[in-house]
Amino acid sequence: MHIFDELKERGLVFQTTDEEALRKALEEGQLSYYTGYDPTADSLHLGHLVAILTSRRLQLAGHKPYALVGGATGLIGDPSFKDAERSLQTKETVQEWVRSIQGQLSRFLDFENGDNKAEMVNNYDWFGSISFIDFLRDVGKYFTVNAMMSKESVKKRIETGISYTEFAYQIMQGYDFYVLNQEHNVTLQIGGSDQWGNMTAGTELMRRKADKTGHVMTVPLITDATGKKFGKSEGNAVWLNADKTSPYEMYQFWMNVMDADAVRFLKIFTFLSLDEIEEIRKQFEAAPHERLAQKILAREVVTLVHGEEAYKEALNITEQLFAGNIKNLSVKELKQGLRGVPNYQVQAEDNLNIVELLVTAGVVNSKRQAREDVQNGAIYVNGERIQDLDYVLSDSDKLENELTVIRRGKKKYFVLTY
Repeated sequence: MHIFDELKERGLVFQTTDEEALRKALEEGQLSYYTGYDPTADSLHLGHLVAILTSRRLQLAGHKPYALVGGATGLIGDPSFKDAERSLQTKETVQEWVRSIQGQLSRFLDFENGDNKAEMVNNYDWFGSISFIDFLRDVGKYFTVNAMMSKESVKKRIETGISYTEFAYQIMQGYDFYVLNQEHNVTLQIGGSDQWGNMTAGTELMRRKADKTGHVMTVPLITDATGKKFGKSEGNAVWLNADKTSPYEMYQFWMNVMDADAVRFLKIFTFLSLDEIEEIRKQFEAAPHERLAQKILAREVVTLVHGEEAYKEALNITEQLFAGNIKNLSVKELKQGLRGVPNYQVQAEDNLNIVELLVTAGVVNSKRQAREDVQNGAIYVNGERIQDLDYVLSDSDKLENELTVIRRGKKKYFVLTY
């Protein structure tokens, strides 16, 4: 299958400047392309993964990727579809974020092998040395204010206010494409659909300044069946950095996607063939309660992002917590699996029985409720049911002398730390 047809079949082509011209360019031999990532945090997230994996698919098809991390544009801030001005970061912070993101990208693209090995670029390399006057004369004159104001990403902000700094962002992104074309013969830019205006600014600059044709292809902004978008601006980011989102948390994210999304996400986020995904679809629809599509999706993405060992650990944590086998997990695994659950720091003077402890730790609201829960067998300490109202925690209940896990009912966990 032609790579462009496969991308369309997977739901990865949202918009192109000229579909037939792009298809022809991909057929004529190795094509150089780039995707830009602004360091707006110290990690990329699942929203970025769509473009990253699309870039990887093109590399596997023989084309050459350039990964641009915006050390310069990250200092400015993209206004695209943002309700307010971004907070400007210090140069030191942005430089640190650039290094972090470059490290993440190296996990997905091949920077070592073949004549189409990926190359890393930083737009601070060309923006850092250009003077303001030269930029206005050599670049700014090719952009009309009318055209800049017509961009959807700017229109939304005109009424509430947009600074010249953010207004000029599209010129900077356009110049990125121009420089990469001049220096590396890059002719295609890939990005999210919210970047269309900024991306076509690049093709327009190339046409007007160098009489060259560039191509733009956007990938869709991924939403679930309810329309909820992936991304940190939505407050639900799943980060690619294991310290920000653990492999277990990422595993749980994919395990909990809705049935209506599972097969679609297999096409977007995994490298399983379309034939394999079709077979999974048939089995999944025949027995959706077994959640086959979610299990395979979680396995493939966690392995892709964090490696096979991290996937196996996430799976083991899931299975042991589901079974209540707390003592089968190390404290390191428990901390990963129970991150975010209510936590109570046990005080040295605490010498409370189980009823008093449940109230003090905030597990229940009253001693009456605590007594009922204990007597009804709803309270577990490190996986062991406790029904003695006078039970007092001992050193043997401190796992690796760091924590104790209390479970109320089937799923409500609480952690005591020492």
